[in-house]
Amino acid sequence: MIQENCVLLHNAVIATSEGVRTGSAGIRGERICGVWYAGKDGMTEYDGRHITFDSLPAAFLEKNPGAEIVDIGGKVMMAGGIDAHVHFREPGMTSKADISTESLAALLGGVTSFIDMPNTTPPTVSEARLREKLGYAEGRSYANYGFHIGATNGNAGEIKALSGSEDFGGIKVFMGSSTGNMLVDDDSALEEIFRIKDKRILVHCEDEKIIRENLLKARDKYGDDIPFRAHEEIRSRKACIRSSVKALEMAMKYGTRLHLLHISTAEEIEMVRAAKQINKEITAETSPNYLWFCDSDYDSFGSKIKCNPSIKTAHDREALREALKNGTIDTIGTDHAPHLESEKQRPYLTAPSGIPSIQHSLPVLLTVAGQEGMALDRVASVFSEKAAEMFGIKDRGRIKEGFYADIVIADPECEFVPEKEDLKYKCGWTPYEGIRLKGRIDTVFVNGIKSVCGGKVISEIPAGKKLVFKD
Repeated sequence: MIQENCVLLHNAVIATSEGVRTGSAGIRGERICGVWYAGKDGMTEYDGRHITFDSLPAAFLEKNPGAEIVDIGGKVMMAGGIDAHVHFREPGMTSKADISTESLAALLGGVTSFIDMPNTTPPTVSEARLREKLGYAEGRSYANYGFHIGATNGNAGEIKALSGSEDFGGIKVFMGSSTGNMLVDDDSALEEIFRIKDKRILVHCEDEKIIRENLLKARDKYGDDIPFRAHEEIRSRKACIRSSVKALEMAMKYGTRLHLLHISTAEEIEMVRAAKQINKEITAETSPNYLWFCDSDYDSFGSKIKCNPSIKTAHDREALREALKNGTIDTIGTDHAPHLESEKQRPYLTAPSGIPSIQHSLPVLLTVAGQEGMALDRVASVFSEKAAEMFGIKDRGRIKEGFYADIVIADPECEFVPEKEDLKYKCGWTPYEGIRLKGRIDTVFVNGIKSVCGGKVISEIPAGKKLVFKD
């Protein structure tokens, strides 16, 4: 049995969506037992009493005289990341990744909770499959875990029967090509799914017909030797825009709680901005990959940045960064999608799409934030708080008394270069190798257990718990 710990994290820069302030947070057992902020003249108020902040919070020490006191030294503390868009490949593709390996990598990226997508083998499109995946994660996940259920052309009835469940996050709809037989291209099935109000509908938007037409044109032009830079032309902006228009129109018609996944174009940002004026429940996500790479990188990285939707232009990247900064984009989801390096070395037509990236989620985000002058309160919102709110994740996603102690401490100014020997991904590679980033992760707590210290995994115990979704 794990002994209840008691820790005071002192002298931190605490970043929340409400602001960035110097303070301390106390941990007792699995939960945050108090948060104290430095106020004017070094004073703050807690439980109706004043305490001087140049010393340690008296309210905490009185209740916990034997507590461990850790001086954070002005590093940034925020709630551990909630990544609502990952592909951990279990079951069915565990040669590439599994829940244990990828959840460990997640911790080193500052992510303490994940929600896995349903396109596994077999796909998670029923309650029975959902229960199986929950069983695979129990006792093996280093981060807190949850799962989305997948829509098909024929399972809307079963999903509606489950829609009030606390056991899954949202309903994933592929409106373009997907891994597995999960393409929803029947309009009546789509409408039935979009009428569901108890869960958020997460949509992968690409128009399959346009993609097929573009692929035929590329084969006519290049034969079978298609260059990877053509990926942006094949899985084109038009394919994204047309599918997103359809999803947004349906969401406005039915009042759907729509979450538009991995936005990659400037046009989609403007569409989302307009649609939010009509349906306040519409939200949007982008990936660190679209914030970092652009089309000029295909010649250097080739298949390593082949993902769906495709990485677009530098203009799109600039628009995505601005949308993240101004709040049009609500969340960051890595779309962590590992494949074996040998698979990615194949020619374009047979090289699978997907990028392993979760181990560098927060560092990429902090690097982009530094480059763009993005405030840390926005980082805290998109990295954890908004996802917790959107999916109704109980008692997680905030530095707040009573919440689970899922905490990440990072140094936004500390530069580092990811190296292959440091990667925890089962597939053993990432396109971020050799790229200089800022924001090295120092310490991570999961459910009050210190799992990462000094940027290294120190806990051999998978401390992750099942997420509870209470919409």
